[in-house]
Amino acid sequence: MTTLKLHNTKTRKREVFEPIDRDNVRMYVCGPTVYDRAHLGNARPVIVFDVLYRLLRHIYRADHVTYVRNFTDVDDKINARSADSGRPIAEITQETTQWFLDDMAAVGALEPDHMPRATAYIPQMVTMIEDLIAKGHAYAAEGHVLFAVESYKDYGALSGRSVDDMIAGARVEVAPYKRNPMDFVLWKPSDADTPGWESPWGRGRPGWHIECSAMADELLWEKPLAEDRLSESAKERPHVFDIHGGGNDLMFPHHENEIAQSCCANETDSMANYWLHNEMLQVEGKKMSKSLGNFFTVRDLLDQGVPGEVIRFVMLSTHYRKPMDWTQKKREEAETTLKKWYRQIGLSTAVLDNDVHSGTTNALTEDLNTPEALTNCHALSNGGDYSQLRKSLYLLGLFDGNIPDWVKVKGFSDAETGLIRHFLNRRENARASRDFQLADKMRDGLADAGVLVKDTGAEPEFERLSNFNVNKLDELWGDV
Repeated sequence: MTTLKLHNTKTRKREVFEPIDRDNVRMYVCGPTVYDRAHLGNARPVIVFDVLYRLLRHIYRADHVTYVRNFTDVDDKINARSADSGRPIAEITQETTQWFLDDMAAVGALEPDHMPRATAYIPQMVTMIEDLIAKGHAYAAEGHVLFAVESYKDYGALSGRSVDDMIAGARVEVAPYKRNPMDFVLWKPSDADTPGWESPWGRGRPGWHIECSAMADELLWEKPLAEDRLSESAKERPHVFDIHGGGNDLMFPHHENEIAQSCCANETDSMANYWLHNEMLQVEGKKMSKSLGNFFTVRDLLDQGVPGEVIRFVMLSTHYRKPMDWTQKKREEAETTLKKWYRQIGLSTAVLDNDVHSGTTNALTEDLNTPEALTNCHALSNGGDYSQLRKSLYLLGLFDGNIPDWVKVKGFSDAETGLIRHFLNRRENARASRDFQLADKMRDGLADAGVLVKDTGAEPEFERLSNFNVNKLDELWGDV
């Protein structure tokens, strides 16, 4: 079995990953609040954990991995957007959810196995809140229910924050009905103009943190899970799953609060065994900000003609635990590299889902070292191993089995384009080995077939001339 190592935020060290149940490896990642387009920074955790999802499926098989990523569709930002626009909340959340799915698909992200909406799990949240109150970990006050932080001795262990830092970083302002400034809201009242559900504490809506605890518990610890399929350690750790991920901006207070709720409600010492957090994104060395004029959404880039594969490549070129700097130079280099790689793998028919080159898998199993995996792809490209290059790109989510439309050349069919790229590969390799006779033969053969090759920039371009003759391409194939 392949050894996977992950940096566990909880222990602050790299550890060998040991799933609770090898037949059902379970991962939860915090998803978006759906009130607007996803900005470029929102795409980073999606891409990072999509690579992990692909890797887990590669190691344990697709049907043995369960991935959950939620949609927060009840939130004050959504309420404000509805009030400002005059549009119904359901209409806004339905539209923005689909925007998110479309944009993330464009950057190569697979859809998780479950994508729960918070509003579909209100009863589970109410039940969990009732349980927390009954166990002395929460209290009702003035229509609110708050979690009593002092009741959980390990609060702050994930983030390692001091009490003063946690108070300063609390998302909710200190209210007079709170027993402790750090206590956070599990349930809050709703007025006539705000979405609400009936509960033992009156009409209201859930706090932000409780939704992930309730949905993870419902979807990742499957109650009817066959007991004979579980290891003894799994039977002893109910309601604990394998991996919880998200951006490091969620570590406090969101993930800290999730742990407190889940552990107290389920009487466990852990919510997830491994916690992974990605670093934030910058643009040209600066924090992305509307005030700086460097804020843009994924859709902005796509509409500007930046291919989704290029966005993904740039993201993967930096390790997930380091700040990622989006630059125009990186974008241009990524596009040039991918054009070359797609040219090289055009005629390869390698099976995509097995026997991936060890250089790629070894890099990914060392805490998702995607920069090293891309370095290995460069080596495969330069070494002419286009079959393994194809498999590696597939595992990284940079190739889905089809050459992207933005790489295709106008005027040629896919088969014709594949042949021409094959001859360009032969010419490039011949040049590298100083076989100039073969290189000249490739050049002259393409010209005779009516293909104009332009050696401008790092990657050759080509176009169809009026005398193009596909039969001469076939003759060149048979001749070399």
